Amino acid sequence: MDTQTRNPIDDRVAFAADTFKLLADPTRLRIVWALLHGEHTVNNLSDHVGAQPAAVSQHLAKLHLARIVTRRRDGTFFHYSIDNEHIGRLVEEALFCSDHVVADLPNDHRHTKPRHRVDKTA
Repeated sequence: MDTQTRNPIDDRVAFAADTFKLLADPTRLRIVWALLHGEHTVNNLSDHVGAQPAAVSQHLAKLHLARIVTRRRDGTFFHYSIDNEHIGRLVEEALFCSDHVVADLPNDHRHTKPRHRVDKTA
């Protein structure tokens, strides 16, 4: 049996670590969760996450630079959505993992909710 594993390339490890750092902020995590359920404007997101629109806008700028969210212009408004389909699974798993700790669920507990998929055709 081969006991050696291939290590990921350094730049991929660094990028993954940066993504985790970016998502470690509770407001950004709430923004991403809201966007996984559909497109939103800054004001919609502000209401969803309980933060001021200016703060939400700054978080979205960071998420946009990291290519986690994308935006489209509609008149004077920008509508934001998830740009990276892998983020949905990552965030969902992180929140499910926290369910196990916070709700003291057994390790073999399975969530019955179907996996979230980002609809890129909308």
